[in-house]
Amino acid sequence: MEKDQIKTQMKKGILEFCILQIISDAEVYASDILKKLLEADLIVVEGTLYPLLSRLKRDDLVDYKWVESKSGPPRKYYVLTTKGEEKLTLFKSSWEEINNSVNYISHHGKQKNTKNKN
Repeated sequence: MEKDQIKTQMKKGILEFCILQIISDAEVYASDILKKLLEADLIVVEGTLYPLLSRLKRDDLVDYKWVESKSGPPRKYYVLTTKGEEKLTLFKSSWEEINNSVNYISHHGKQKNTKNKN
C-alpha cells in the first residue's frame, strides 16, 4: 500500500506538467488527454481531469474552442495559451534539473556514503 501512496503523490506533482505537454502537441479533446495519460500509466479519472482543466483555464494557461461534431454535440478542444507555453517551458527546465539531481543521488549516493565511512 505504501508504494501506491508514493506513486500517487508523485503523479499529483507532475500531472499539470504532463497535461500541458499533451495539449502543446496538438489541439486535444479531454478524452484524448485521458487516453494519453492512461497510455503513460498516469491513470487519471475524469473527476480529476476536469477540475484541473478548469483551473488551467482560470489561470490562463489553456484555452479551448468548440468544434462541431458529426456524431453528437460540439466538442471542447484545448490549446495552450502563450502563458501556458511559458509555464510548460519552466516545467521542462525544472523537471530536467530535478531529474538530473535525483539520478545523480541515485547513482552516486552509495559511493559517497562509502567514502565518508572510511
